[in-house]
Order: sequence, then C-alpha cells, then structure tokens
Amino acid sequence: MPILTITIDAIEPFAAGQSFGDAGSYLRIKGIAKGGIDPAVPQNRVIADLDKAPRNARGMIEYETDFFILRPAELHRTKSILVYDVTNRGRKMIFNLLDDAAGNANTNNPTTADDAGLAFTLSRGYTLVWSGWDSGAPRANNGMTARLPAALENGEPIVRRIRDEFHIGTRAPGEGDVVRLNYPAIWTDRRRARLTVRDRESDNRSEIPSECWEFVDRQTIRLLPVATNFAPYKIYDLWYEATGSSVPGAGFAATRDLVSFLRYEEADPKGTRNPMTVDGGRAGSPPIAHALAFGVSQAGRFLRHFVELGMNDDGRGRRVFDGLLTHVAGAGKVFANHSFAMPGRTATQHEDRLYPENWFPFGNAVTTDPFSGKTGAILKGRPTDPLMIEVNTSTEYWQKAASLVHTVPSGLRDAELPPTARVYMIAGTQHGGRPGTDPSPGPCINPRNPNSATPALRALFVALEEWVRNGIAPPSSRAPSIAQGTAVLAEAMKMPTVAGFAAPPEANRIGPPVDWVDPPARLDNFYGTRVCAIDSDGNEVAGVKLPPIAVPLGTYTGWNVYRAQPRELCDRDGSLIPFACTRTEREAVGDPRPSLEERYGSRKTYVAHFEAAAAALVTDRLLLPADAEAYVRAAKECDRF
Repeated sequence: MPILTITIDAIEPFAAGQSFGDAGSYLRIKGIAKGGIDPAVPQNRVIADLDKAPRNARGMIEYETDFFILRPAELHRTKSILVYDVTNRGRKMIFNLLDDAAGNANTNNPTTADDAGLAFTLSRGYTLVWSGWDSGAPRANNGMTARLPAALENGEPIVRRIRDEFHIGTRAPGEGDVVRLNYPAIWTDRRRARLTVRDRESDNRSEIPSECWEFVDRQTIRLLPVATNFAPYKIYDLWYEATGSSVPGAGFAATRDLVSFLRYEEADPKGTRNPMTVDGGRAGSPPIAHALAFGVSQAGRFLRHFVELGMNDDGRGRRVFDGLLTHVAGAGKVFANHSFAMPGRTATQHEDRLYPENWFPFGNAVTTDPFSGKTGAILKGRPTDPLMIEVNTSTEYWQKAASLVHTVPSGLRDAELPPTARVYMIAGTQHGGRPGTDPSPGPCINPRNPNSATPALRALFVALEEWVRNGIAPPSSRAPSIAQGTAVLAEAMKMPTVAGFAAPPEANRIGPPVDWVDPPARLDNFYGTRVCAIDSDGNEVAGVKLPPIAVPLGTYTGWNVYRAQPRELCDRDGSLIPFACTRTEREAVGDPRPSLEERYGSRKTYVAHFEAAAAALVTDRLLLPADAEAYVRAAKECDRF
C-alpha cells in the first residue's frame, strides 16, 4: 500500500456545526499522510530523478504531504462524491472559483460559512480534499506543502548549473533591491556566476558586471551599491551553481496515493482509519462513489500533467479520478517533473517563456507533432482514463496556446476530440477574472477586464458530476473553430480604433521545449496557435458567451499591453473599453462602436436581451438557473442607463 501512515491532527465541526442544505453539517479534518514509492514498479519510472532518492529499509522512497478535508459529518447520507481541489502554490482555490468567496474570506483555512462563499460546493454534499504536492509552495497563511525526497549523487545533494529568471513590477512587487533565488548556490563567488538583463524576451541580453552585484547569502542577490533597485519590467537572468533539488515528481505520486487511499482503503497499515470513515461514517470501506478533480491555472496544468504521466492508475488498476475539470490551464503542464524544477513558473510572452511548460501532446485528440514526428494524446484510451472538461478564457488563447488543445499542432485544421473530452472557451474573460477583480489598468495600458467566468464554471462542474454519476454527456464543446472561421491568426485581428485603447501586439508564440538552462539565442520553430475571431465591436464571436458578452456594455478582451513595454502582452490580464452611453458622446471622441443608446434604446430593452441570453444558456446547461437570476437582477440595476 503506497500510503504508509495517516496521522490525523484534528477533527472538528466546520462553521460551528451549521447545516448546508441536504448535506447537513460538515467536519474539518487536518493531518499528514506519509507514503512510499516503490522504484521497482514500472508505473513510477516516469518520475524524474527517482533513482537519486534515498530509500528506506524496505527499498521504498518516502514522502509526506499535508492534507485538509471538509466532509459531511454523515457522509453516508450524501452523494458520496470526493472533490479534490489541486492546490495552487499551496493555496486552496475552489471556494474562490466555484463559490465566489469574498476577498477577505479565509479560504486557505476555512472555519466559517463566509469562508465557503456561496456554499455551492458544500450544499451539493461534496467532500472537499486538499493536499500538498509542491515542496517549494509557501507555508505562510496556511499554505499546503509536501516533504519530498532529496535528489542525491554519491550520498550528497546534486549540484547543477541552472538559470534563474526574475522580474520586478510584473508578478513581483513594483520595486525591490534584493531577489530571492529558487535554489541555494553552492558558493557566493559572483565571478563564478553570470547576471544579465534585457527589456523583452526576444532582445539580446546585456551583461551586468560582477562588481555591480553580489550574493547577500547563498539564496539572495542584490545590486550594488547597496539599496540599488532592480529595474521594473525588465528580464533578469542569473546563471549559477545550485544545489538542494528534490524529486519533485514525487508530488504527482503523493496526490495519486492519497486520493486512492481515501477512495478505496479502510485503514492504513498501522490500523488508523481512513478519514472518510471516522466520526459519523460507517465502518468498513469508505463510502466514496466517485472522485472528481478541479484545478485552476497551475493546478489545472498539474492535472493535465498528472494524466499524461499515467498517474490516474493507482498502481492496482483502479481509477484515481473519474472526472476532472481544468480551468485556465491552456495547452500547458507544469515544470515539476524535472531536475531543479520550479513549479511556480508560468510562461507568457514576457515572463518565463523559455522554461518547460508546453510540450506535445497538447490535448486529448490524437495528433502528430510536426517537429518530432511523434503521434499521441494526453488521454490514451486506458481503462483508468478520466472524463475531462477543459475550460479556458480568452487570455489562454493569446498567452497559453489554448487553441492547441483542440486543433492539430500545425494550426491548419481542427482536431477530433474523443467522446470522453470537452473543451470550452469562456468568451471575453481574462485569466484571473472573478468577482471583485480590480478593473484598474495596474501595469497595463487598458483598464482590466472584470468579467467573471465563474458562473459558467459552476454549470460545467455540475455537468461533469452528471457525466460521471449518471452518464449524461455535457454540452458539446464550444471553442473557436478553424472550419467555422472563428479560430484565426492573431495578426489577422482588426480591433476597432478607439482613442486611448492600446491594440494587441502578436500573440505569444509557442515552440517545442528548449534547454531551459542554456536556451538558444533565437527561436525558429513555432506551432500554429490561433485566437478567437471578433466582431466589429472587438468582442469574440465563439465560445460560451455569458450574458455580459452576449449583451455587452463594452469591448471585453483576454489580452492587455504593458505600459512600460507596449510591444509585450501584459501578463495574463484582459481589457475592458466601455461603450459610450449616447451617440453624442461616441461621436465626440470618434468611437466607431455604437453607443448604448443606439444599441438598446432603453434599460427595458437591454434587460429583455439579457434575460433572453441568460435563458438560452440555462437551456444549453451552460448556466445554472440561480446564476441566470443573479445576472438579470444585476442588469436591472445597471447604472449605465
């Protein structure tokens, strides 16, 4: 049994015993799972550097992972569905993305009903499970992590020359004079290291002389003289001899083993009962009928990688997850099954572009890679393959090669998805869009896009549950199509000319993986990525068009542009350019897009269109009735009329 011991640190009522619909009250269960990976099992040989990990007396490679469970106190009375929310850099995500929890909710250590937001997941009776998989995830603010085995050579930590890229003012704070490295250096002699800077990823690097910077300690550097800030929006690279690498791919096995244990086992080898059977559950096998997985951004890429590695087979021919839903993962996986992995990195046009994230196969349709000649798919037709729903926003088509999930890699035609997979683009939304998204431009030129994809996610998660439980297939895929002329080259886009509105540069171009330590000076081979076609307003014409896009008040995009680097896409932000209220206002600024007055005439007409759009989505099972009602209420209160 891969799980060696389960230690339960606490079992306590959640939300003071408050009842959540038919599911009743919930329990909070926290603990640690200790597991062992057998390196002799062929299924485990996909884990990089496993041969470098220390072994216990039984020849097993050990790890520990934190786990946190919210489950109905009387689990046997519910639908018995386990939902595993993959942590994102140690953070729990499902209450933010499916339950619209408020920004001040303590979603990383939920104790009150407010922390569960709308309580959509709890009211449906789901058992929610989280665990650590990334040993580098921060533990601050109740972050979840794992203790993974070290990678050793001759009994000592391995040493490699690596490249550590960093940026100030994009994903890091706007200014700073020190930088924390991903791994400690084996020495602090800066003459043995190399530091460079450039404005854009495609620019040549400029050397920073060794007398102009120094190691503060083995894992921190700074510029000289002391207190000199690193320049914002520039790209810095440091090459140095690093140590301290673990076997990060063991995090995939830790997830596999824990979920399998919770689904199928009565107790660990020492007799500690499965948390699914204690305090209200029946003795014996855990009453878990199905397991679903939910992953957002990095966590979604983790799930795609998890399936690709064959981890959905628990080693005994049993399925780990019956179905999974990824959101905003694009066509990527995670830099997590490599020596000196850095799972927190995510590639965009300006940041982290040369690190491993996008590699063939990109989707669940069987296709051929034009560069390697390999043929394959993430889903391989194995009995243990899960049902998969992949959801992306417009941003992933511009920054994350999302079109490759449903086209052939050349981008010349649509791919034929298997019946076990669905793909949806939520039109006019940005990567991190959710209620409360800051609409200010931030580091971008255009105001950011506040439109949220979460109502569609709730409907699609219900569709996934019905698919797994009852065999009811989800709605047909809704994504840009080459055959229908709605998946187009980014350079063919013609946005309306609006004063003060920055138009997009080219989309992020995705090529085969390169040597991330010593990447080539230029990239020559690229896949045929596409973006969604737009109408005369600049709004997208395909995908799931939620009411704010079907009946728009402005132009909503999934891309934006850096103010400091106007030739570079602004990380994963979108744009919103509102329509003028009246024709007079529109003509005064030369806006070619019809005003609200010209489009709708009155609030009554606008609301009627909104109601019709919401009702159509409910009929298509792409919006839940409660969310349709909320949309219509908001339309009636719109202050633009």
